[in-house]
Amino acid sequence: MTREIIEAVRTIEREKGIEEDTLIHALEDALLAAYKKTPGASRHATVELDPDSGDFRVYSIEIPEDLEVKLMDEARERAIDELEAQEAETGERSHHLITDDELDLDWSQVPSDLIKRDDVTPDDFGRIAAQTAKQVILQRIREAEREMMYEEYKDRQGEVVTGIVQQAGDRNNVLVDLGKVEALLPRSEQVDGERYEQGSRIKAVITEVRSGTKGPQVILSRRDPELIRTLFELEVPEIADGLVEIRAVAREPGYRSKIAVESHAQGVDPVGACVGPRGSRVRMVVSELRGEKIDIIPWNTEPARFVAKALSPARVREVYIDDERRDATVVVPDDQLALAIGKEGLNARLAYKLTGWKIDIKSDTEFAQEEAEAAFAGGDDEEFTGRCAAVLANGKRCPNAALPGSRFCGVAAHRELAEREARGEDISSSVVQLTPAEPEAEEGVAEAAKGEAPADGTPVEAQAVAEEAEQGA
Repeated sequence: MTREIIEAVRTIEREKGIEEDTLIHALEDALLAAYKKTPGASRHATVELDPDSGDFRVYSIEIPEDLEVKLMDEARERAIDELEAQEAETGERSHHLITDDELDLDWSQVPSDLIKRDDVTPDDFGRIAAQTAKQVILQRIREAEREMMYEEYKDRQGEVVTGIVQQAGDRNNVLVDLGKVEALLPRSEQVDGERYEQGSRIKAVITEVRSGTKGPQVILSRRDPELIRTLFELEVPEIADGLVEIRAVAREPGYRSKIAVESHAQGVDPVGACVGPRGSRVRMVVSELRGEKIDIIPWNTEPARFVAKALSPARVREVYIDDERRDATVVVPDDQLALAIGKEGLNARLAYKLTGWKIDIKSDTEFAQEEAEAAFAGGDDEEFTGRCAAVLANGKRCPNAALPGSRFCGVAAHRELAEREARGEDISSSVVQLTPAEPEAEEGVAEAAKGEAPADGTPVEAQAVAEEAEQGA
């Protein structure tokens, strides 16, 4: 019978890929446990396989009592340390009772001349070995298969797999058959509004693989942005071949997604490749995502252009970039403001996720009003690029454009302020009076009233300067 056990072990090694030593050691441990349950069993014993006869033999081990007590104490301390370490790791208190029979003595500390071994194999040990071997081999096969399955799926995290819905009655947990293992699609990873009919085929992303007593537990997700990336790789040959690359993905599961694509081959349109003939490619992806809308954006290394495209389908007029704070102020036509922001801010939120830039969207009217307030508000602390820094008698800033390399325009009184500032004088409290006593100022105002620029080439906003002159007078 024992020869048959050995042959069975070798057959399992060939068919299942389980090492022979693993099964032999498991059999020895199981037979030792079975021997210790027999009446009159020795306290310390070991089971060994005779490679010639194929028989399992049991040997009792006896050592001096004082040495035995020492080894027992050391083994008990090791067992307690392991339990404490396990409690610290899990955060749960263990109530396991450690018995002397469970202690593993360190026999390497015992000199061989102090060990006394006797063959104490029971007469019916062959029958016991056969029964035990069957149970142990089946258990080890299941454990080895579970371990192999775990190792296979452990390295597949982030991969998109196709499965068949097995159980969808409970909305909190949907079971998906992946062929070799059943995966779990938890409620937190499901898309709002999606229904999973039993027997239907779905694609999902493996987000986590856990090792459990009943085999590996695979956790799936339908909300992961990687799902969109992989679906486009399956539908677009240019992406699979590396001619087109998906640089960024932003997704609001069940509502809308944006992807940024870049071409690495001259003459290949990345957006057109993803859309496909008559939209066939993107339509297949939308169908798999149960109607989720997808915006395909061309990738651009210039932040302003990329941000403008990311707000598609809204039309953008201007984009102002702050590189230090990574802020972008976007100006859109008045009729495009709601479209640029999107329902409940969805479009703007997706554009932020896609680009990484904080986006402030303003309409033409709103932006023009803020610009006017900044230009005419006056005060020492405010500056506006390209505007004259002089403050008029009515408390407003001069509306003229500053001369190149200067903070002031070409009006004489304002040029004087520039000269005083160059000499290091304090001009913070200086107020410019435009009166008839200043011929050059009058000349500038008169020419401005006609819509012409002064002789020195100073750019003047005619109506504004005329009004300021009248008020100042």
